[in-house]
Amino acid sequence: MKDSQEKRFARQTAALLRVLGQPARLRILLAIGEGEACVCHLESALGMRQAYISQHLMTLRDADLVTSRRAGKYIFYRLRDTGLLDLICLAAQAACAAFPAPTGAGTYGGCACPHCSPQELITPVILEEPHA
Repeated sequence: MKDSQEKRFARQTAALLRVLGQPARLRILLAIGEGEACVCHLESALGMRQAYISQHLMTLRDADLVTSRRAGKYIFYRLRDTGLLDLICLAAQAACAAFPAPTGAGTYGGCACPHCSPQELITPVILEEPHA
């Protein structure tokens, strides 16, 4: 019994580390940070193409590391568990790498989502008929 639990533990942990073992995915997770971000945020923040980011987000979603919510035509991604940032920090320490602070959600130049480019309020113009 114990042997099968150890094997399952090893398989699941190795699978997680394989997902995290891709530098672009680490950058995406750090860019999301403790907030949320849409793909256009990530494009602006990371300088990566939308298709490339979307492929990595699909892998992160399949690994159950990120969740998403739709707001109109935008999909916002967030970490399922922000404790993942602690794991990334520990891995960086073990690799003697400087851990950058997560950027989190913010506004990015060139991003067209509602967080960065709020739609201007359009005030209806009421035309009055001239008084006779």
